[in-house]
Amino acid sequence: MFSARPTPDPTAPPGPLLRALPGLVRWPNLAIMLLSLVLVRGPLLQPGRPLGAALLAPSFGLLVVAALLVAAAGYIINDYYDVKIDAINRPSRLVVGRLLGRRKAMLAHVVLSGVGVVLAAALSWRLGLVTLGAALLLWGYSARFKRVALVGNVSIATLTAALVLLPELQLLTGQKAVWLYALAAFLLTAVREIVKDIEDMRGDAQHDCHTLPLVWGVVRSKWVAGGFLACLGVLVLGAAYELISLGRWALGAWLLLLVLLPLVWLGRLLWRADRRRHFRQLSAWCKGIMLAGVLSMLLA
Repeated sequence: MFSARPTPDPTAPPGPLLRALPGLVRWPNLAIMLLSLVLVRGPLLQPGRPLGAALLAPSFGLLVVAALLVAAAGYIINDYYDVKIDAINRPSRLVVGRLLGRRKAMLAHVVLSGVGVVLAAALSWRLGLVTLGAALLLWGYSARFKRVALVGNVSIATLTAALVLLPELQLLTGQKAVWLYALAAFLLTAVREIVKDIEDMRGDAQHDCHTLPLVWGVVRSKWVAGGFLACLGVLVLGAAYELISLGRWALGAWLLLLVLLPLVWLGRLLWRADRRRHFRQLSAWCKGIMLAGVLSMLLA
């Protein structure tokens, strides 16, 4: 059993660490965040404006950098607190404590979060407060909330919804659609976070965590995830029906075929899942559906 924190090798060459850094900050997730911000700012909030003009605005560039810096800092602090748990659940992905010292990881978290908050505050006090709140919530999630049943899941879902809303909070256009996308992001992220908790039960159980599956059991946790999934299905179906009624067939069909049908299949897989590898597949499905939802903004 893993019982001690891994000690980084001070003589190790920097090559392995440099290669591990993209994984440490979860670059695929950051790429989806970047794509979300771009599509919310462009096609969703400013459909009549040339995409290049909307995206090349310096204020939007600062907002993107601020959001991604805070998100990257959140992933680093998460790994800082989860050294022992990740050594059990994901030993091949362990970076903090093995290739990167824990003190350096904490310093990187503070610097990235600080720079992100300052950049956002330079744009407006409102964005500064939201970004500061996100940085604090990410720290609280890593240090405590993720170990409390449902609290950690809702925290990350809220942060995901807030990311979608950032361009709206900057422009204040009053667009209804961006709030619907934010709600959808909240619901799907809640499903994925519960699925990940079930997948990680083995390591969590050995380190005094009280995640939803450890407190309520796997079956009840699947029901909770299914509840969020059902709400999301109703939201997508309602949006698709309204769009088709308004003659917006392309976006309506996209939501039905590439979002709603995969959601139905995800529900079927969730119902039948009973192995760790099944829940790993469910997590991947959630990511794919989220990407399809983000890309639907191109037709908005």
